[in-house]
Amino acid sequence: MAQARTTKDPKWRRLPEERPQQILAAAFEEFGEHGLAGARLDDIARRAGVAKGTIYLYFPNKEVLFKEMIRHTVVARLEQAELELDALTGTAAEQVGEYMRRWWTYLETPEFQTVYRLLHGELHRFPDLAQFYADEVIVRSHELVRALITRGVERGEFRPVDINVTARILAGMLITHSVWVCQQQLFKQPFTVRREYLLEQLTDFFLHALRPTPGVANAAAR
Repeated sequence: MAQARTTKDPKWRRLPEERPQQILAAAFEEFGEHGLAGARLDDIARRAGVAKGTIYLYFPNKEVLFKEMIRHTVVARLEQAELELDALTGTAAEQVGEYMRRWWTYLETPEFQTVYRLLHGELHRFPDLAQFYADEVIVRSHELVRALITRGVERGEFRPVDINVTARILAGMLITHSVWVCQQQLFKQPFTVRREYLLEQLTDFFLHALRPTPGVANAAAR
């Protein structure tokens, strides 16, 4: 009977189908430490425990590696959110609140913080990658939020608003505060409010802004 593989087995003994994910994980770490421009395929290969030539079997360059890294992290999260939120019942406010909770949880992860640093520190040097991120993540996440808000307006739960601007406000609010909290050690006076409490306040603030104005009919609900 063959002995089962353990986590202590050398990386080169892993199955071929595991290699793309193995390389992506190594690239993510390398990009996080040295940036997109500073990362070298030799170092990614060494970190992944594969030959440099093996990387070219799956990813021809760092740009393709970055795209696949985004697809396996941020885009994968969005796809999951789209499926789960579409299956939710309840009020539009509850659905928006659940979206905020899920996205806030992801924004706090080291994974997103690494992506955020790459976006704001380097993508201005890679216009094709910046456009890729805009199309695959920003546009898609805004479409999800727009659908949730539109649903609330049509049901009369939310007041009529500019859907596009409102979606951008929500994204900016969550990202800014999550980065602020995660990087609070950089400030001389750390922000000491609990993350859970901050999310509660942000959610209440955002949903309060969407509530119908008393005495004003919602034309979309007629």
